[in-house]
Amino acid sequence: MYSKTEATQLRQAFWTTLGQYMQPVPSADGGPVNWMNYKTGLKHVYFRLHADNRHATIGIEITHPDEGLRELFFEQFRELRPMLEEATGETWTWEPAAINESGQPLARIYQELRPANLFSRDDWARLIPFFKPRLVALDEFWSTGQYAFDELR
Repeated sequence: MYSKTEATQLRQAFWTTLGQYMQPVPSADGGPVNWMNYKTGLKHVYFRLHADNRHATIGIEITHPDEGLRELFFEQFRELRPMLEEATGETWTWEPAAINESGQPLARIYQELRPANLFSRDDWARLIPFFKPRLVALDEFWSTGQYAFDELR
């Protein structure tokens, strides 16, 4: 078991390391991008990366407080599902109704790696190759897919 300080340091070290791996990678549009804090340009739509001592996930989270609008955004993503799966080369898990760790409702589309332990540096060799290509693929998908949401902005 790690102390709170050790856990915080390992978490920061991992995300810094991943950020360094991603930093030279340009966006699908050719420009620089902050991969660790990706801006979708849509309020309440986020690309989230998560890792803990059991698993890692990467996904799209829709956190709009209005359930009807959250469902509308999710349905729009369903329309783009073939484009997402073509960009990523895999089928993702679609969850129209979930609750985050803060107890707030959301919809999400994600991939998961189990088992994975962020706190074991030995697992970083599996975590980085899990996150990196999927993050690049999400960016590729979003470079064209975002325009389907213009009327919801």
